Formats: sequence, C-alpha cells, structure tokens
Amino acid sequence: MGVGHGHGHQASRAADRVRLRWVLLVTGTVLVVELVGAWITGSLALLADAAHMATDAGAVVLALGASYVAARPGGARSTFGYHRVEVVAALVNAVVLLGVCGYLAWTGVMRLTDPPVVDGPALVGFALVGLVANAVALKVLSGGDGTSLNLRGAINEVIADLLGSVLAVAAGVAIWIGDWHHADPVASLLIAVMILPRAALLIRDSGRVLLEIAPADLDLDDVVHHLSHAPGVVEVHDLHAWTITSGMTSLSAHVTVRDDVLQERGVGAILDALGDCAATHFDVRHTTFQVEPESHQEHEDLGEMH
Repeated sequence: MGVGHGHGHQASRAADRVRLRWVLLVTGTVLVVELVGAWITGSLALLADAAHMATDAGAVVLALGASYVAARPGGARSTFGYHRVEVVAALVNAVVLLGVCGYLAWTGVMRLTDPPVVDGPALVGFALVGLVANAVALKVLSGGDGTSLNLRGAINEVIADLLGSVLAVAAGVAIWIGDWHHADPVASLLIAVMILPRAALLIRDSGRVLLEIAPADLDLDDVVHHLSHAPGVVEVHDLHAWTITSGMTSLSAHVTVRDDVLQERGVGAILDALGDCAATHFDVRHTTFQVEPESHQEHEDLGEMH
C-alpha cells in the first residue's frame, strides 16, 4: 500500500471519529428525552424509537471503538493490521438492527388487536425533539467517508432513527386529530419494515469483505486484459482480489513473462509496469505480483486450493 494511501485512511478515520463523538452526544441526550416521553405518553412508537436510539448509541460506541482499533499498527502476526475490525463492527451493527426489527414487528402486531391510549400532543412534541436531533446527527455523519462500512453502519442507524421519529410524529398527529390509536402500533411496524432492507444490505456488504469476495466494482477479466498488455507478458493467472477494509483493495497475481524480455528489461521494470497498470486503470495500489519466466511454467505448483 502506498504511504499516501495509508495516511489518507488515517486522516479520514480521525475526522470520522470527531463526527461520531458529536453524534453520540446528541443520541444519548435524545434517548433520555424519548424514554421520558414514552413513559409519559404510553406510546409504543416513541418507546420503539427510544429503543432504537439505545441501539444507535451502542452502534456509535462500537464504531468509535472499531475506528480506534483499526488505526493501530499491525504486529508480527497481524500483518494486515486491524482494519477488518471496522467491518466486523458494521456487521454487528446490522445484526442488532435486525433484532430491533424483530422486536418492533412482534410488539406492533400484538398491539394492533388492543391499541393502548396514547397522549397524541405529547407524542408529537417528544417525537419532534428526536426528529430534529436525528436530522442534525445525519448531517454531521454525511460529511464523512462514504465508502467506510463502519461509518455506513452508524449512518444507517441514524437514518432508521430519523424515519422512526417521522413516523412517531405522524402517529401522534393521527391520534391527536383523528383519535386513531391504531396509528401507534402501525408506525412501529412501518419502522421495522424500513429498517430491514438497510440492515440486510449492510450484512451483505460486510459479508463480502469478510469472505474476501472480489470488490463488486472491480472487473477481474478487465484486470487480466490490462495486465496481459504489459511488456512481454504471456499469461496472467492465479489472480486474487479482495478488500481489507472499506476502500482498501488488494490484488495479487502470477504473471508469466517471456524469458528474453526478462533478461532485457529485468524484473524491476516489469513490476513497475504491472503496478502502474493496476493503479492507473483500477486505482488498486496494494498489489503483489509474482513474475515468472515462461520457461518455468511446467514447474509451477499452485497447491490443492487450485
């Protein structure tokens, strides 16, 4: 990985941590306000939003901790460092979101048959506080690194909170004006429905990184095509591409080169050409190429994995 590339990640993480600390302060304050509001009004929608605010606060704490750990230098055994901690944190956040969805759905269905009496005006007031706070938190986080799965996990939590506050306000208005108390459990069910796809997408993206699946935006056939046009290259094989953490792609390949070109240009020049190709065409700077003379092809053993 290039030095500048690594420093860019560190600077981005530091800026994201500042944003996460501000969001944690806002979230913690609103959590207390909404818990009081749920107790006063008896609203499931407000309690659901408060419960999700609690998971949101936990998610931000998790994201903050992961960001600090990921910034630590690698050791003798952790040769890639601790970057993947951020991806694990994103996965945990997504799983928690799924748990919240299940709770909201189950409780909402139970209350549809016998909706409790809810204080509509008070519900609107408390929910508006959450709405404004979540809008501020989303604005703060949206200025961060959009490619970071860790930050995306925190943003998804805040978006879900924002939607929850909007629906809680709507439920309060429906109860206040129309005396429709079913609006409260209906709002909690809608919150669950809207959270579900975001959690599923985050699990999918985190899983792709942890399973070392090639990045979706990297066409491996195109990589082989470009590398094959480097001077003297006969074949590109045993190509692997994976993501260490968000925005940090690695690539390795065996590259067979004609013997005469290797003698004339040397391995260094070939490696420079391959590295420049990966960086220029695919913005991949963490690369490992094994350059092999064409005369060595019959002796290559790639192991049982291949």
